[in-house]
Amino acid sequence: MARLFGTDGVRGIANTELSPTLALKLGAASAYVLRGRHSEAKILMGRDPRISGDILESAMASGICSIGVDVYLTGVAPTPAVAFMTQLMQADAGVVISASHNPMRDNGIKFFGADGYKLPDEIEDEIEARMKNFKNLARAEGAGVGRMFRVHDMIDGYVSHLISSFPHKLGGIKLVLDCANGAVCEAGPKIFSALGADVEVIHNKPDGININDNCGSQHLDDLRRAVLSAGAQAGMAFDGDGDRAILVDEKGRAVDGDRVMAICAIHLAREGRLPHSAVVATVMSNMGLEVALRREGISLVRTRVGDRYVSDEMRRTGIIV
Repeated sequence: MARLFGTDGVRGIANTELSPTLALKLGAASAYVLRGRHSEAKILMGRDPRISGDILESAMASGICSIGVDVYLTGVAPTPAVAFMTQLMQADAGVVISASHNPMRDNGIKFFGADGYKLPDEIEDEIEARMKNFKNLARAEGAGVGRMFRVHDMIDGYVSHLISSFPHKLGGIKLVLDCANGAVCEAGPKIFSALGADVEVIHNKPDGININDNCGSQHLDDLRRAVLSAGAQAGMAFDGDGDRAILVDEKGRAVDGDRVMAICAIHLAREGRLPHSAVVATVMSNMGLEVALRREGISLVRTRVGDRYVSDEMRRTGIIV
């Protein structure tokens, strides 16, 4: 039988492959595994605005509460915000309901540990094993049942954190944001406007159905046109849950993730601020990146496909790009 968890959580066509019943069982099993030994355990949950998010959020939260764990629901929030706030509020885990850049009919469920990082494979395997034994999971009763709390204003803490962490102001820069009708429609413009940029926003009216629909990181045509029309210096297209972005320059030319890594790494290396003179990327990054870095005396460390493997290697080695 195929493993339930893929490279980025559990995904499938919403309401069929990824059904409310599966979400309920996944919620209960994950709460059982992730609550640790806390008597007052809590899990933070966010989602993107796709229409199936409501039913999956309700089912997942019900499963979690049935084990006696409280759920804090942010509503629509970028994936990085949930990871950040999970650690900040000292939650036992974080959950995001999203299928990232996938079409609207798909959805997914992914987890973060108490430290705000993706779960290791062995914890995912334990959750899957508990799901198979769902009928025998010990349920809470009476006052022991978990509660649900709506905490959308927690996102303001994430926005403030990003603004305060950025070392430069963006005054004088015209920037176009394509929010993919997704999770960054609220936070994205706030952040860049607060940093001083002159921000123009497109695809920022989510209706539950138009997420990633000919917009966002997979579809750059509208962003290119908007950058050229506005005379902007750059454009940025997010995916549905806001954990990736593709840039375009002032001429509408795409600047993908490999190019961004090369730009950042070479800049830091020339300033003597690139630890170990190395960059971490997956096996999917192209050879052009490796060649460009090698010319600057920078090595490329490759990992399996999946951002958690990149993150794990960066934490292990102290590499920062």
